[in-house]
Amino acid sequence: MSDDFMDFDLPAPQMALGDGDEFDQASIDAMFGGNAPLTKKSGLKAVIESKIISHERLPMLEVVCEHMVRSFATSMRNLTSDAIDVSLEELTSIRFGEFMGQLALPAMIGVFNVPEWENYGVITVESSLIYAVVDALLGGRRGSGPVRIEGRAFTTIETTLVAKMLELALADFSTAFEPIDQIGVVLERIETNPRFAAIASPTNIAAVATFRVDMEGRGGKFSILLPYATLEPVREKLLQRFMGQTPGRGNIWEEHMATELRKTELTIDVVLGQKVLRLQEVRNFEVGQTFALNISPDDPLELQSGGITLGRAQIGQRRNNIAVRMLADMFKDIAR
Repeated sequence: MSDDFMDFDLPAPQMALGDGDEFDQASIDAMFGGNAPLTKKSGLKAVIESKIISHERLPMLEVVCEHMVRSFATSMRNLTSDAIDVSLEELTSIRFGEFMGQLALPAMIGVFNVPEWENYGVITVESSLIYAVVDALLGGRRGSGPVRIEGRAFTTIETTLVAKMLELALADFSTAFEPIDQIGVVLERIETNPRFAAIASPTNIAAVATFRVDMEGRGGKFSILLPYATLEPVREKLLQRFMGQTPGRGNIWEEHMATELRKTELTIDVVLGQKVLRLQEVRNFEVGQTFALNISPDDPLELQSGGITLGRAQIGQRRNNIAVRMLADMFKDIAR
């Protein structure tokens, strides 16, 4: 080699780190081209994809979840013969796409159907709870630490064992829902890829109840997701603040309403006939003037109250008083 080549110095790299310098997220984005400016959303797209969710609070859904906590704890004790502690961590609303995007993988996603509502929901189980349930059902040592998450797919045995837990959870959920509505929840399939468990549009709002299961030093979380479209058939009932609330009807108020209606005085008008006259003819009315209404004494007359036709009747005399007798077809018209 020549001396000129040996004396050649390479320029110092521009991205060299100094003492104590570290790559931050901005540097990584700049290196991989992830710092492209975000386009500002506007119009209807900005409303649909907004992270701010305006939703109605469902008090009765919280009651259902609290009832499920007690029953599911008993079911898990019978299944695993361990000391089980189940608690409701959170009940919130989130967009379906955002929930699936935040789901920590690997996880199991059970898709269930509610035939009475003709719609679907999902139940998700995180990996730590999956391994804890499998370990407990296969006779693992109690009080052991959390199992390390392995980067592999779940086996058929693991899926079958966790499916038993999911069926118990959905059965207890349907039982807790009985005071609101009689439903049957059917677990259709279990997926590990969120794409295969898409039961709603990513922008659809859903109610999510997150539960935590502790099994003597091991355990994890599972969540039940119900899109608001699924809950629409029982939305009015879920908006109640207590179990005994009945919207718009109650025995006490029904009896009070019936009693007051019987005391109400109602003025009924018997329309003998109608005729259209000019204003000049009305101004020329004279005492003793007669008008022909083109109605015979046997023709039915209209009964009105407040200008509203109630039915038809015939005019007559009873005990030296003018009386009307309602016709049978009057009730047929009201029934319609």
